[in-house]
This record gives sequence, structure tokens and C-alpha cells, in this order.
Amino acid sequence: MFKPTVITLALSLTLFPTAQQADEQQVIVTHERLPAPQPDVKQEDSTAQQGATGINKIELPDMGDSSGTLISPAEEKEFGEQFFRSLHSQITINQDAEIQEYIQSIGQKLAANSDAPSHPFHFFVVMENDINAFAGPGGYIGVNSGLILMTEEESELASVMGHEIAHITQRHLFRAAEAAGRLTIPTAAATLAAILLGTKAPALGQAAIMAIQAGSVQFQIDFTRENEEEADRVGMQTLAASRFDPRSMPTFFERLQQSSRYYGQAMPEFLRTHPVTSSRISDTRGRAETYPYKQYPDSLGYQLTKAKIRVLTTTDQADAYKYFQSRLTQGTLEQRTVARYGLGLVALNGQKYKEAESVFQSLTKQYPEQPQYAAALARTALDSRNYTTALDRYQKLVEQFPENEAIKLEYISSLIKAGKTEPARNALSSLNPETQQLPVYWQLLAQVYSNLNQPAESHRYLAEYYYATGQTNAAILQIKLAQESKGLNFQLSSILSERLNFFLAQEQEERRNR
Repeated sequence: MFKPTVITLALSLTLFPTAQQADEQQVIVTHERLPAPQPDVKQEDSTAQQGATGINKIELPDMGDSSGTLISPAEEKEFGEQFFRSLHSQITINQDAEIQEYIQSIGQKLAANSDAPSHPFHFFVVMENDINAFAGPGGYIGVNSGLILMTEEESELASVMGHEIAHITQRHLFRAAEAAGRLTIPTAAATLAAILLGTKAPALGQAAIMAIQAGSVQFQIDFTRENEEEADRVGMQTLAASRFDPRSMPTFFERLQQSSRYYGQAMPEFLRTHPVTSSRISDTRGRAETYPYKQYPDSLGYQLTKAKIRVLTTTDQADAYKYFQSRLTQGTLEQRTVARYGLGLVALNGQKYKEAESVFQSLTKQYPEQPQYAAALARTALDSRNYTTALDRYQKLVEQFPENEAIKLEYISSLIKAGKTEPARNALSSLNPETQQLPVYWQLLAQVYSNLNQPAESHRYLAEYYYATGQTNAAILQIKLAQESKGLNFQLSSILSERLNFFLAQEQEERRNR
């Protein structure tokens, strides 16, 4: 059970400015700049950072019973899962395994150096051009693809994520949840989703919130300037500890301040909801300057992820082609190589398979240790339905990069398309537990059992896929179809009955929230 403020606060941390904030000269942050993950640094670098003048480790405030009595760890976990599931029904969550692997890796690097390294975090990309990022319950942190494309350095992306991590580690989500009545977990998750929806379609979002409030639920949105400043300070510590450039935060704030006047009425949501005052810039600049200066180059993973996101989210592929073509002769060798990769993705997306094959063959031969290039080459064969070649390439990739879950998922997909069902089922069982929680896992499992002519199991797992993506009605339908299958044994019949009852209860709760 949760107090309504818990929900509201979760997104409000990043989405709602206070009147006090509005009074100050503001520049609203559309994304916060963070330093990028760097190669291992010598011990003396770490020591130098620890000895930076005026930087003392900020201790977590004593929360007393506030957060503990409002929500238990088990409830917070369930709340986070419901929140994430609700988001799937409102916005487009990235399903590309390579993009997910990158955002999770940079997020976990930051989280490991935060004030709560043992806290569970889940990072994901929202495939929306709006400039936004948000923190939710259970350590769920979303970053819009539009924000990622707006960053000029990996440090800027890391700063946004570090700031949101700090909101969670400082328990801002629950510290403002003292006063209101209680909500069930599904209602709380639905409220958060409604608030997030309001950032895309304000009228619709407001209607959703009002519908939830109709049940005499009181919401208190009270995010203070102190919360934002504390998240800046703690986030900067996390940046430095993760070997990102602390100066990226104030630099990014300043750049946003200078550019924000050009947005007018079309100002991005993140700029509207993350006000940056002159004093806030000054405070972060002063803290950043106490750290030793050094170079923080972007990781190749950051550059390749941005290239892929650009291709996947650009509606006019001619624009994407021009973008990468213009960069073939600019910047460093690495940046020019990324431009070639981008052109290959444009060709692949446009079903120009021979052109894509040529680009990725060249990149793979030149950089055999870079998984993204070889994976794109294998994907070219898969998309062109050259399954024999695709399987051969993916098998070699799995052997070369045995820990790469993104490659494993694509390999499984190629096995299914090539009719290699039993190997696909075996490969699915080898995925790590985190990957087995992704919607794509349930989708692939459903395809496997469909190919095995086991309709009950196929419908069962397709139901889990629909539920994971926020489509409860579709999940109920799939369970009912599974129950109509012939030859059900007692164990499977019991599982289907239990899941149907669970989905029906969820659907009833969702209906009350409409």
C-alpha cells in the first residue's frame, strides 16, 4: 500500500518545478551533462579526486521512519515493476538489445559509485524525440532518445542519469510522501504513468490524473529547490567517483541557459521541468572546479548508440544519410568510423542490403574486436533472409562475445526464423535472469512453442509478453486461448488459472483507475 504522494513524487522529482523555483531567473535543464565512462585510471588519479578541496562525501540524511513506514523494500520492488509495466502502455520503450545494454551499463557504473550501490536500478530508453528524463519507484530511470541525441558528450548523458540516481538514493521519492491517504500498487503505478503521459499530451495526462483523483485521492506535489540542489551535489560526487568529468554538469547547465531563449513556446519538457538558476550553475561550477582537470573522451559505445538511435528515430532517412555523410571527413578517426557505421545502418534500414553488407564487411575486417560492427553484419544477412549466413555469423559472435546478451537475443531470433526451434529454446534458457525479465524474452519463448506446435504454452508466454508491455486485456485473452487448448495437464492448467485470476484482478484495478 502506498500514500499517493509517493507516486506523485516519483515523477515530480524531475517533472514539476515549484513556485519558489519559478520566481528565480531560470533556465530549465533539458538534460544534464555528465562525464563519460572512461578506461581504468591510475590509482593516483583516484586519490587526487578524493583529496579535491572542499569536497566532502555527503552523508545520506537520517530519514527516520519516513521511507521505511511508507513502503517496504518488497512493496517498492512491486511498485517499480508495475510502474514500468504501465509506462509500456503509454510510451514507446526501447526494445533494441544493443541500446538497452549500453544504457544499462553506463547506469550501473554510476549506480555502483552512488550513495546506495546495493540499491537495485533499472535503466531504459524511451523512444521519443521529446527532451526528457525521469526517476521512478524501485530504481527505474528512463531517458528519452531525444535527450540522448541532444547530448554532445557522454558526460552530459551521465550527468542526467547521475542526477536522477541521486533523487532515488536520497529518497526524495518518499521523503515528501508523509501526509496523504493510501493507494494500491496498481493505482500508484497508473498515477505515475498518467503524470508521465502529461509531459507528452498535457490535456490527456491531466484527464488521467483527474480520473484517479476522482476516488477522493489527494495528491501533493512538493519538490523543493533543495531537492534539486542536493541531487546536483550528490550526482556530481557520483560522476567523479565513476570517472566522469564533474565540470560537465555546470558546462551543460550554462549551454542550456544560453540556448533556452530560442525555444519559446516549444521549450522541451525537460527544460520546463528542470529549472536551472544562476545560483545553481554557480554552485555546481564551484564544486566542479575543486576536482583536478583531465580529459574525458567519449566511449565508442556512446557514439555507436547515438548513431543507432538517430537512424531508428529519424522519420526521414534522407536526413540521417546527410547527417552521417557530412561527418565522413570530420573529427577523429573514431568519429569518422562511427559515421560509416551510421551510413550502414541507414542502408540496412532502407533494405539496401548490398550496400549495408559492403559497409559492415569493411568495418568488421578493420575492427574485428568491436561487436557492434560484426552484429550489424550478421543482422544484414538475417534481414535479407539469408538465414544460413546469418546463423554462421551469429554463432561465431556468440563464441567470441559469450557475455553479450544483445548478440544472444539476435542469435535466438535467427534460430527461430531459420526453423532451428530446439536450439533456440536451449539458447533462451542460457540468458541471464535480467534478460529473462525483458518483454522480448517472453515474445521469443512464445514463438518457440508456436513452432513446436504447443499452442497452450505459446499463448501462455504471449500473455506474459502482453502483460509486461502493459496490455492486460490482451494477456487475459491469451490465457483464455491457452485454456481452450487440448491435452492440458494438471500443472499447466493450474498455472493458467492462477495467471488468469491475477490478470483479471489487475484489469479490475486498472478499470477503477480510468
